[in-house]
Amino acid sequence: MKIGIADLLALLGRKADGDRFCLHGRLESRLVRPDGTMILRVKDNLIVDAGFSFIAQSIGASTGRPGVMSHIAVGTGTTAAATGNTALVTESARKAATFSHTVGTKVFQFEATFNAGEATGAITEAGVLNASSAGTMLDRVVFAVINKGADDTLTQRFTFTMS
Repeated sequence: MKIGIADLLALLGRKADGDRFCLHGRLESRLVRPDGTMILRVKDNLIVDAGFSFIAQSIGASTGRPGVMSHIAVGTGTTAAATGNTALVTESARKAATFSHTVGTKVFQFEATFNAGEATGAITEAGVLNASSAGTMLDRVVFAVINKGADDTLTQRFTFTMS
């Protein structure tokens, strides 16, 4: 006897369309040069295993809950993002991020701006973390190089959508 996934889930007391949870992340990098020209990079990121554990602990742990996600780090590593990553490959700067979420929506964001003199170099990776150093990493993304000069401004905006 053949049985479809919806039938199997029904037998288990679950709905095929109502029991899924997805967290999708995307980075928007904006580099602005002193003359006003802009470079924009948009790339989906990878929620790492430590990030999923962080979410579970934040929801259910009655003691030992982790500190909130609070910082964005950038770096020069080019190794592909992997689920086992716990830090950027070659972090060059980290900055406190602004968190935003509108109640009733399934979208939240973290944003940080690296001003002139900060995070100068060939930026190729970024992530959201819960500490000013070390800490737990939620996600990591590797992208085409953004050469940030000493006078440039780089804004990193991570947007997460739950569905």
